[in-house]
Amino acid sequence: MHVSEFDYHLPELSIAQEPLADRAASRMLVLHRREGRWEDRAFCEFPQFVQPGDCLVLNDSRVFPARLLGHRVGVHSLPVGKNNPKRRENLSGEVEVFLLRPISADAKTWTALVRPGRKMRTGERIRFGDLEAEIAARGEFGERTVRFLHQGDIHEALNAVGHVPLPPYIKRPDRPEDRARYQTVFAREPGSVAAPTAGLHFTPQILDACRAAGAEIAYVTLHVGLGTFQPLHTDVVEQATLHAEAFAIAAEDMAKMRAARRRVCVGTTSVRSLESSWLGRRDETDLFIYPGFAFQATGALLTNFHLPRSSLLMLVCAFAGRELILAAYQHAVEAGYRFYSYGDCMLIV
Repeated sequence: MHVSEFDYHLPELSIAQEPLADRAASRMLVLHRREGRWEDRAFCEFPQFVQPGDCLVLNDSRVFPARLLGHRVGVHSLPVGKNNPKRRENLSGEVEVFLLRPISADAKTWTALVRPGRKMRTGERIRFGDLEAEIAARGEFGERTVRFLHQGDIHEALNAVGHVPLPPYIKRPDRPEDRARYQTVFAREPGSVAAPTAGLHFTPQILDACRAAGAEIAYVTLHVGLGTFQPLHTDVVEQATLHAEAFAIAAEDMAKMRAARRRVCVGTTSVRSLESSWLGRRDETDLFIYPGFAFQATGALLTNFHLPRSSLLMLVCAFAGRELILAAYQHAVEAGYRFYSYGDCMLIV
């Protein structure tokens, strides 16, 4: 298969730039995959589609302020007196650092994307307010190793200077309210650089209604990483690989999922965690799901609308069929659905 087979046209105006005031007010396209049909519904009706014996699978990963805006630090000496040089810092050049994952036990060394990456040499320093970092190494696909030169709690420092990592298709700066809105109400474990967006629609009331309908609720933790942002580096789907992402499932949650009649995954990250665990994978996964994949655990899927040619769209096509999904996407565009992270959703049953 070719990546181009998973393309579709999306007008720029269809991309949601703002969240709705009410999380549960989104539209929901319900896709009946075996019958090959869909219907336009509202997300507030979601509890009507869960039944006794179902287990709702939620990703409880929490987004952290992974986007840092700073300046390059140049250091040179100015002579003051004969033998008394005084060091002075010269700040120049804006730099954006997008943290991906910590690679040291103290969380002060990270894999990151740096822009402009080509100009940032190993050993150069960047300042973000009172926080300073150094480029420690260069990696493939534009990655850099960044080491923070900080004596205190690095998580507190990052929370103070970091920005909400809104996706690049949201064409506005992040705002303080995004810290709460670009986060699920059940987020617990910090580690994601992007929200598991299908979960953004849920409110405590919707979750209570799902429990009242007889569904169990179980959690997985998959920290969304680089694979969410980078395109596939090949034109042939079968030759593509994904970056590994850390995931975990507690024994109590696994027991709920295994006992369920049907597992309803909320988001592609929940699907990848669930299917990875059924395949015996632990701790991290680079599982790439595309058409032809044999699902072992996923019974239904709630998901947002995904970018053309993306691995996430391929996963959805694997679950419901490429032609049906692309036809449903065309309907969603024509019917005025809002796309991507802050947009509407699709329930595939």
